Amino acid sequence: MHLFYAPDIELTNELPAEEAAHALRVLRLKTGDELMLTDGKGCFYCAEIAVADQKHCLLNIQETSPQPALWNGHLHLALAPTKNMDRMEWLAEKATEIGFDELTFLNCRYSERRVIKLERIEKIVVSAVKQSLKARIPKLNDLTDFSKFIRQPFTGQKFIAHCYPGDKSLLKDCLHAEEDALVLIGPEGDFSEEEVALAIENGFQPISLGASRLRTETAALVAVHLMNLAHQ
Repeated sequence: MHLFYAPDIELTNELPAEEAAHALRVLRLKTGDELMLTDGKGCFYCAEIAVADQKHCLLNIQETSPQPALWNGHLHLALAPTKNMDRMEWLAEKATEIGFDELTFLNCRYSERRVIKLERIEKIVVSAVKQSLKARIPKLNDLTDFSKFIRQPFTGQKFIAHCYPGDKSLLKDCLHAEEDALVLIGPEGDFSEEEVALAIENGFQPISLGASRLRTETAALVAVHLMNLAHQ
């Protein structure tokens, strides 16, 4: 059964316009048909189509099913976006399928992109949530200055992945299942040495993701996967 996204379903009992068009015009659902919904906030709903016309798809909610979290804690990824946004869109989709809670884009010294349009990424994330049958939508944050971001309060473990020599543990050996986790991933040119030092001053632990040199989006996906596995 197809899963539809309706963030305001408890207030409106109606599918959003784009979801309604897919249900009625593409899938050709009609009055009396049943469908499954998520509000993206942790609940699934079983509903029956009450009214189906060219502009509206009104529903009767038959059952509400709050869903337990699929992992422990809050998993937050923060990274400098690549110049090619296709790679960021791919990352957002795959990271959502694996499972995480929050994504922040960072404006770093060596960042290749200084502007982010979140609307396209939001649509990809919603689609990935529906495809992977999850009940929660990850939070997306717009481009934030690196120095400002690392000074923000965060309860839990904080890590920065970088390629400079030095004493670094593997991320997989550092994660604690009972604590929230935040991992920073730099741009293709890496964080600057000054940024790494500033992060360490603000409580971030330097970590490695392994012996291989990884692209930004690959490193980010590895970090999400490790966080997710550690918090199961």
